[in-house]
Amino acid sequence: MTLPLVSIIIPVYNSATHVSEAVQSALGQTWQNIEIILIDDGSTDNSLSIIQSFAADNVKVLYQTNKGASVARNRGLHEASGEFIQYLDADDLLSPNKIEDQMKLLQLNKDHICTCGTVHFLEDEDPVTRPVVQNWMGEGSSEPLDFLIKLYGGDLIGPGYGGMVAVHSWLCSRAILDTAGRWDEKLSMDDDGEYFCRVILASKGIVYAKNAVCYYRQYIKHKSLSALLNTRGYQSMLDAIDLKYKYMVEASHDKVLVDKIFGAMYAQAAITTYPHFPNQSNYAKKKANALGLFHFKYRAGPISNFLTKIFGWRVMRRINYVRHKL
Repeated sequence: MTLPLVSIIIPVYNSATHVSEAVQSALGQTWQNIEIILIDDGSTDNSLSIIQSFAADNVKVLYQTNKGASVARNRGLHEASGEFIQYLDADDLLSPNKIEDQMKLLQLNKDHICTCGTVHFLEDEDPVTRPVVQNWMGEGSSEPLDFLIKLYGGDLIGPGYGGMVAVHSWLCSRAILDTAGRWDEKLSMDDDGEYFCRVILASKGIVYAKNAVCYYRQYIKHKSLSALLNTRGYQSMLDAIDLKYKYMVEASHDKVLVDKIFGAMYAQAAITTYPHFPNQSNYAKKKANALGLFHFKYRAGPISNFLTKIFGWRVMRRINYVRHKL
């Protein structure tokens, strides 16, 4: 019996240092029926020549002028022939058994999507020496909306909830992704959060592969994130929150709870963008107020937290911004 084809989509932009590792981790999968689609997004280093060296019958290499990761992923999805889709960023890795373990679960759980444990490792660390993050997601969920409530609500829902789900932790059927729709190409920051909100809601539930692992590379100087910390990036973050709020309100019967969760999300965005991005901060503050949140929690050092009670979060945020560029 022929195994279902899994397409691994890898957008590449100036990733010469690590892209070979990413491709090798894709090629090293124990699931035998895979194709790899590499999309160079106008790299200015030698990423394109590196990925061209992997070209083969089951490895397709594409090129586009620089348009962003979401455009690259959409192009990869258009070119993909697989019944199942695995996204992978060009500096991240998959354990060899990742796709096989998840496919076994998905074949038993139709209309579900599958996630797994994540290892966070620094740029030049050996990822296999780092622990797998274990949290509430390991239970899986037959209620996609409840999963998102716990993910977005965090401590508002209960101790231990919240967290991060890496893009490459997911394995999804093409049918569910088609129902969810394409990546939003207008977004840069939190484009994956907005996309997988739709994907999760389009599914019948989430299953968790306990022995599969995705490896998420972090940078000491936050190289990948800092490039997005500008007006466009923060506007994208707010646009993504707006869209996720819309999806959640439409899906939920408890608007009061959704308002509470997203009020806190907007409040944190208002603090994060103040004072350097006043337009975005004012917008987020108004959205939080409209959802019923007027007292913002500014999390800093003990002294700053104490002084915030006296002077307010804006004064302390401005002081810390001048002192530390926080």
